[in-house]
Amino acid sequence: MSERETWATRAGFILAAVGSAVGLGNIWQFPFKTAQFGGASFLLVYLIAALGIGIPAMLAEFVIGRKTNLNTIDAFEKLGYRNWRIVGAIGLATGFWILSYYSVVGGWVLRYIGGSITGAYFSDPAAYFGQVSAGPEALALHAVFMALVVGIVALGIEDGIEKATKLMVPSVVVMLVGLAAFAFTLPGASEGYAYFLSPDFGALAANFTEIVPFAVGQAFFSLSLGMGAMITYASYIDGDESLFADSVTIVVLNSFVGILAGLVVLPLLFAQGIDPNTSGAGAVFVSVATAFAELPAGQVLGFVFFVVVLIAALSSAISLLEVVVSWAVDNTSYSRPVIATGLGGVIFALGIPSAWDTAWLTWFDNLAYQLLLPLSVLGILVFAGWVFGRPALGELLKGSDFGDGVGLTWLWTARTVVIVAVVGTLLLGLQTLFVGGAIVPPL
Repeated sequence: MSERETWATRAGFILAAVGSAVGLGNIWQFPFKTAQFGGASFLLVYLIAALGIGIPAMLAEFVIGRKTNLNTIDAFEKLGYRNWRIVGAIGLATGFWILSYYSVVGGWVLRYIGGSITGAYFSDPAAYFGQVSAGPEALALHAVFMALVVGIVALGIEDGIEKATKLMVPSVVVMLVGLAAFAFTLPGASEGYAYFLSPDFGALAANFTEIVPFAVGQAFFSLSLGMGAMITYASYIDGDESLFADSVTIVVLNSFVGILAGLVVLPLLFAQGIDPNTSGAGAVFVSVATAFAELPAGQVLGFVFFVVVLIAALSSAISLLEVVVSWAVDNTSYSRPVIATGLGGVIFALGIPSAWDTAWLTWFDNLAYQLLLPLSVLGILVFAGWVFGRPALGELLKGSDFGDGVGLTWLWTARTVVIVAVVGTLLLGLQTLFVGGAIVPPL
């Protein structure tokens, strides 16, 4: 077993964790899920879930990771609960599962960067997406994206992930702010703001059981919860930092970037009279490409937008690969570059069906949102709240100015309200999967 690495700085950890959260979940998933499920109604439920469920769940992952300084599986054994390794294994498998199709979407982003430079998608954005989203080209770009991810992770924590995310995260924020400022100047953008920021409570009540599992799943997805990423990243902390402050910072910054992405995408669509309710994994690609095709300097804007998406995608993808690499580094004598390359190859192979047919990608995504993520988060909350309990509270309060009262509030919130909310979300998700037949793969 090689010597375990640590973050060089606290800022490095925070930016890496924010980078894990700020990814395709914010810029690809968030706008199209928001549009698909009622605009501001979805946003409202998402924000409640991110703050009310996301922060307690993130703290539970941080406590496990920092206390043990081990990967998401072996951490449970070090704490003295070997049988609970299954919870860590579910998280690792969830991240593995998600990265397999996430990388395919990352390949789409690479293709759209090139398409923006040449203007290739301007004449018929829908047909262009159909051509590049599945088949040999999608498979090749899936391989290129995975190679980029493997290259960063192979360099290690300080020289690879930390240095990369210190550049990536500020770049994403700066470019999104610029794009949002441009979108604000477009005629008709106000309709997009109204759709995005003014909740229709009647529609929310009527579609509550449909909106909730996707909004809560979006919070888990975009915050990298239930994937082993936050346990793994917290395991590299060397010192007693305030986990409260770190979790709030990460959740707030992540939500801010998600809202920024909505303030770019939805005004763009409404300004061009494009229906925001188009569903499906390619909705943002087709809709945004259609908008750029009609705008002055559309090639430049498209290039900047898709570069932002690529940076965000890489910052999340490296955290998902690191989860499985961390486990292998802790348990084998192989070098990090060899491990990263081998596991990256296996993940690439798992993503082949998603690259060949978008129906498979949708199936992978539905299972992640509605089953794997809430199940994994539930296991972590039950362990941290009811099994680990008081020691978890002690670890949480290290480096914090808060007293036992705040810590107990977290503990009992995680034990009760948050667990009930996650169980409800899981049940709604299972109902959607089985009633709608989405549980069956597209054979």
